[in-house]
Amino acid sequence: MALLILGIVIFLGIHLVRSFAPGLRASVISSSGTGAWHAIHGICALVGLGLIAYGFDQARATTGMLYTPPVFLAHIALTLMLIASICLVAAYLPPGKIRAATKHPAILAIKIWALAHLLANGEASSVLLFGTFLVWAVILRISMKKRWRAGEITYPAFVSYRYDLIAIVLGAALYGVIVWKLHELVIGVSPMVVG
Repeated sequence: MALLILGIVIFLGIHLVRSFAPGLRASVISSSGTGAWHAIHGICALVGLGLIAYGFDQARATTGMLYTPPVFLAHIALTLMLIASICLVAAYLPPGKIRAATKHPAILAIKIWALAHLLANGEASSVLLFGTFLVWAVILRISMKKRWRAGEITYPAFVSYRYDLIAIVLGAALYGVIVWKLHELVIGVSPMVVG
């Protein structure tokens, strides 16, 4: 569990620098340039992600259950993951209504992903992992809203419903691949095995 916690601290910590320690980021950029900050950010994110993956795999074998979710929550989680997949794809397309309305569809996808997994998994390691990612995504969304109010960022304007259709089709395809095989290959558990 210690490696999982360390990975979470490193990964989420580097992603919260802009929200909680903007001076640190600005200092690195002013002294060493934007490239140096991107390198530090990328290395920390990769190290954190690696520790999370390894630590979570190790922790799943040793941590007990905090709660046992009823089977119907796994079905709700599967449905939520379809929505999360569509939001994630929409984040990387020109703005349709999905992206324009949600403003930060990638952050919304993380929140939905984390909530869905909290509904379906009651192990202590899962609650720690998905609970912290949910809290992080909420903090990040609040931070983005503050930056928007301060005029630091702008939201993209709606372009075409065509991008919503593309997001739905590609999101459904991504979801299909994850449910069909990818989740089992990467995590070792099929999301279709419930109960």
